[in-house]
Amino acid sequence: MKRLGKYTILFERCPRILGHAAVGGKKEAEGPLARDFDQTFLDSYLAQESWEKAESMLQTEAATLAIRKAGLEKSDISMIFAGDLLNQCISSTFGLREMDIPFLGQYGACSTMAQTLLMASIAVESGAANYACAVTSSHFCTAERQFRTPLEYGSQRTPTAQWTATASGSAVLGYGKGVRVHHATVGRIKDFGVTDVANMGAAMAPAAAQTLLDFFADTATGPADYDRIYTGDLGAVGTALLRDLLAENGVHLENHDDCGLLLYDRETQDVHAGGSGCGCSASVLCGHILNRMARGELRSILFMATGALMSTTSSQQGESIPGIAHLLHLQAE
Repeated sequence: MKRLGKYTILFERCPRILGHAAVGGKKEAEGPLARDFDQTFLDSYLAQESWEKAESMLQTEAATLAIRKAGLEKSDISMIFAGDLLNQCISSTFGLREMDIPFLGQYGACSTMAQTLLMASIAVESGAANYACAVTSSHFCTAERQFRTPLEYGSQRTPTAQWTATASGSAVLGYGKGVRVHHATVGRIKDFGVTDVANMGAAMAPAAAQTLLDFFADTATGPADYDRIYTGDLGAVGTALLRDLLAENGVHLENHDDCGLLLYDRETQDVHAGGSGCGCSASVLCGHILNRMARGELRSILFMATGALMSTTSSQQGESIPGIAHLLHLQAE
């Protein structure tokens, strides 16, 4: 493992994704990527007492499935990197507490899947872990209750608003056969002064553009060098802004997809600007994208999850919404 350029890590031994799993809720099961989920639940409570406990169960299921698909036992995992959107990352803490695996909580808002995967890769490459697990989740009802208004309030959603995915994704890293993690770029916080909590795409797009530009500069590559470039839940608004920002810097994205636009059918599912939440990019990566790579449809891709680093406290105090984006370069065997 070594530094490449100013912002990028080159993994020389290239940790592999040995197992991966995606679980989702009813809306995700009705979307265009339904077949890529390992498991879906029609009950938003997942037979639990609250939505928060239901989200914890999503993480339990995703991590357990990923470990099993890697051919491992929970006791084989050296450490688990996990996070979510809720205060103090309670979905991760309570969802994983019974697994008895050394735990490192992470917070990167909706960029958490890229952050946990990046940290797990560093742990394996450095020898700190034989096997490391990355997992994150989100739940529509828990996110609405914490960040916006309780569902019972029935408030009208604006056209720029996105639908928080009820989903979780998990990946197990180690050495063996699987998709390789070749590069990773740690993002820089970017803040263009967006204050609308119902327009996350606009808040995150500048960070996404900056991370891509940093990665291309460090690796002396461009969009055409990759089969596909995936961003995490920028939605329709953020995707358009990302392309405009990159075009201003002479970079044109012709092979780009956004997880927030892939997860749902915007014409029939009433998600407004698309999907969002930690579980959005996590489930699309650990289901749809890695499945395509396993089938040989994709050889080399960039996965970049984006996050809005805000809280209800900062918004109520008049702060703007900073954005972050972390990137990983993944290669099929």
